Amino acid sequence: MRSPYAIHRPVENTYLVRERDRRLLRELLGVVAVVLALGGGLLAYTWVHIEILGTGYRIDDHEKRLHELLEEERRLRLEASYQAHPERIEERARQDLDMREPTLEQTLFYQELTSQEVASQELTSQELTR
Repeated sequence: MRSPYAIHRPVENTYLVRERDRRLLRELLGVVAVVLALGGGLLAYTWVHIEILGTGYRIDDHEKRLHELLEEERRLRLEASYQAHPERIEERARQDLDMREPTLEQTLFYQELTSQEVASQELTSQELTR
C-alpha cells in the first residue's frame, strides 16, 4: 500500500552510518537482569515449596509407619504375655511335648542330697548316657 506520505527514497549519502544507541542497550540489559532475577527467585520459591510438600508427605508416611509398628508391638506384647502364662506353658507341655508331672520318686530335694548321693547320681547318669 502506497501512500503519498510514505515515499521510499534511496539514500544519497552512502557514508551515512547509524550510530549505536548505548543507552538503549543498557536499558535492555537492565530489563533482562530484572527478569532473570525475578524468574530465578520464582524458581527458587517453587523449588523450596515443592521440597516442603515432599518433606511433609514423608513425615506423614513415617508417622503412619510408627503408628503401625506401635500397634504391632502392642499386639506382640499381648501375645507374648499370653504365651508366657504358666497355665498356657503347662498346657503346651502336656499336649505338644507329651510331658507329665514328675512322680515323688523322680523329684530330688536339695537338702536331702549328700555328697555320696551326688556322686552316685553322676555315675548312674554317665552309665545311662553310654
